[in-house]
Amino acid sequence: MSSPASTQNQQPTHTSTGLIAFAWALVGVPLAYGLYNTVKAASALFGG
Repeated sequence: MSSPASTQNQQPTHTSTGLIAFAWALVGVPLAYGLYNTVKAASALFGG
């Protein structure tokens, strides 16, 4: 458990916006590619 005294000594963390955008791109691009291929394969399977 944290006491009020220990929470006062914590420094706020600063994360750069570019790093957050890079991390989202690192995850989002392969995810979007995988979803695209899944939908494409499913439509060929069920739609003909």
